[in-house]
Amino acid sequence: MSRSGRDPGERLRTAKKRTASSARWLSRQINDPYVKQARADGYRSRAAYKLAELDDKFALLKGVTRAVDLGVAPGGWSQILRQRCPKAKVVGIDLLPTEPLEGVTLFQMDFMADEAPAALEAALEGAPDLVLSDMAANTVGHKQTDHLRTMGLVETAADFAIATLAPGGAFVAKVLAGGTDTQLLALLKQHFTTVKHAKPPASRKDSSEWYVIAQGFKG
Repeated sequence: MSRSGRDPGERLRTAKKRTASSARWLSRQINDPYVKQARADGYRSRAAYKLAELDDKFALLKGVTRAVDLGVAPGGWSQILRQRCPKAKVVGIDLLPTEPLEGVTLFQMDFMADEAPAALEAALEGAPDLVLSDMAANTVGHKQTDHLRTMGLVETAADFAIATLAPGGAFVAKVLAGGTDTQLLALLKQHFTTVKHAKPPASRKDSSEWYVIAQGFKG
């Protein structure tokens, strides 16, 4: 037995129980500089840096007074929103529970539910300047199916943004490798002055995620 009273072989046996994929994930988390930095900076996830980097490049948060954070859990993006726009009204929604965040109204519910858009709009008390979506469907391991499910969320988020945004507002959403589908891209170009794709440095190089950034909502 060790001085702690634990069997020294316990850690090894526990490690052996892990699947190869979970072991790789754990190793990546432990060695990820963004994960370490997030802990040091008090952010709930490394994803906070993705929004910070996108804002640095596209000035997304400049002048924002109302914002919606779709897929808010665990709250990293809303932390950046509150930090850079301290007076803004922020509303977030996620199926997963999110620990309370000062200045953020949180809903634990399915964004795809019929009542969700109305709940978000009521909490905002006005048209948002920014709609953010870091939502992604749970993967099933089939590339085409995973892409279609995630793009379904992106399309719903885009519809919500187009229906609610204030003139001049912006929409940002996570998409997968290959970017935004042609039909959705055409819709965004119809309603926004500029539509671009970006992969922030904080997004892992081996990840298939990209972000579509639509700015200058035409109203």
